[in-house]
Amino acid sequence: MGKKHLYSLAFLLLAIAQSVRTNGTASASFARTSGTHFVMNGRAFYTNGFNAYWLMYIASDPAERAKVSSALQQASIYGMNLARTWAFSDGGYSPLQISPGVYNEDMFKGLDFVVSEAKKHGVYLILSLANNYDEFGGKNQYVRWARQRGQNLNSDDDFYLSDLVKAFYKSHVKAVLSRVNTVTGVAYRDDPTIFAWELINEPRCPSDLSGRTLQAWISEMAAFVKSIDPIHLLEVGMEGFYGESAPERKGFNPGYEVGTDFISNHQIPGVDFATIHAYPDQWKPGTSEQAQQAFLQSWIQSHVEDCTRVLRKPLLITEFGKSTRSASVPQRDALFSAVYDAVFSSARLGGPGGGAVFWQLLVQGMSDFGDGYEVVFSDCPSTAAIISRQSQRMSTLALTPSPLAKNAAAEASSPP
Repeated sequence: MGKKHLYSLAFLLLAIAQSVRTNGTASASFARTSGTHFVMNGRAFYTNGFNAYWLMYIASDPAERAKVSSALQQASIYGMNLARTWAFSDGGYSPLQISPGVYNEDMFKGLDFVVSEAKKHGVYLILSLANNYDEFGGKNQYVRWARQRGQNLNSDDDFYLSDLVKAFYKSHVKAVLSRVNTVTGVAYRDDPTIFAWELINEPRCPSDLSGRTLQAWISEMAAFVKSIDPIHLLEVGMEGFYGESAPERKGFNPGYEVGTDFISNHQIPGVDFATIHAYPDQWKPGTSEQAQQAFLQSWIQSHVEDCTRVLRKPLLITEFGKSTRSASVPQRDALFSAVYDAVFSSARLGGPGGGAVFWQLLVQGMSDFGDGYEVVFSDCPSTAAIISRQSQRMSTLALTPSPLAKNAAAEASSPP
């Protein structure tokens, strides 16, 4: 039997397993997709959200947990319903995963608190399972662990190739997805507060620009995640760079490639929706504001078109921002407005724009976590107003969806 037929059979079996597992439960409360739309509880579902990678780390200290509660409460007040955060911290200082398969229970209890507080404030979560970069461990830590076990590995990109490293990663995936929350008593894999799993934050494989290495890894890990949890949505963590499957689209890249392929990576079975990031100030340094805005517009529009015509999946912008260390607040506000307008325009016309998640939200007393991209609502009233307006616009769409979104919701709510 060919690989294509094996994949089809595997995901048919997963669909059957999902149907059996959710029979008699409130399965409609989990986020789902139908064509290019998200749906929940039989209705089209739109998001507006924020990144707060620090939630688990801060929540692991009971004396600091009020900051987590405050952030989620403030986000809810401004109408946001989605947060993206780390479900990893590998080795190093205050780790979640001390060594392969060995966990810091205090840190895990911090993540339990985050999930329970998010539910309390009506905020859904995207939980990322690993990092491309060295911060909080990342690929580098996994490779170091394998070297300590006698593996002869040459670079961090062996994260995607080494059988031992892949076994370490799968063990972590299983530990998180199977975790029973000590606050709620609900296993993560059964909790609809979790909107989606993310395989890895911003995967890159510069040692293989053909994209084959990452394609194989994503295929393997997407299938593994779905074998444990076929209910929750899954995304890769992509920035959106184009690759060899669509060479004519490479002109939309900011002038370089990183071994990813937006089209083929998101066509993998088990990957439910597409993601992109948007940092014109980082990706087009030294260019004018007008040039960066033009890049941003074409970057978003090209991916909206691909999700509409090729992928037939929803699109989330899961990171975007502009550093006020090198730009003014009005310039940052202009970028936020441009991103939000593009997403809203797509959604309003029945397209795949499902929402945008800015980097990053902080609350008062967290100046040590500032990176220039932070938004503290009390310090940034103009930015806060733009965020609130987008929340209102997207929530209005959910109340009065377009005909295409209505059809998607009807299809998703119909019995299998």
